[in-house]
Amino acid sequence: MADCILVVDDQHDLRLLIRLSLLSLGRVETAATTAEAWERIRGDRPRLIVLDVSLGAESGLALCQAIKADPNTASICVVLLSAFGQQADIDAGLAAGANAYMLKPFSPRELVATVGELLGRT
Repeated sequence: MADCILVVDDQHDLRLLIRLSLLSLGRVETAATTAEAWERIRGDRPRLIVLDVSLGAESGLALCQAIKADPNTASICVVLLSAFGQQADIDAGLAAGANAYMLKPFSPRELVATVGELLGRT
């Protein structure tokens, strides 16, 4: 069975772009909220999550911390996407447990390369 990748972003168009970009790497599921994300994490058991830092009123950073703090999900790779590119923002993302931190706007090619590397496909 192909690896499951979960894309969590509150912007529909961006979720779709990311999903289409990553289809060559495995099965890609999507979620728009942290509650949806937890449903998918429990049901689909993704190997990697592409997670927006700002999910409207919700915090992708807090979701990343929760994923990494739970022994059942701690091994899931997390790629954070953010428009916040100050060093303090990047450090906070990595301190939350993210395996990678990418700035928006990003190149779909760069995203595929980063996810592929984390999945051991390069």
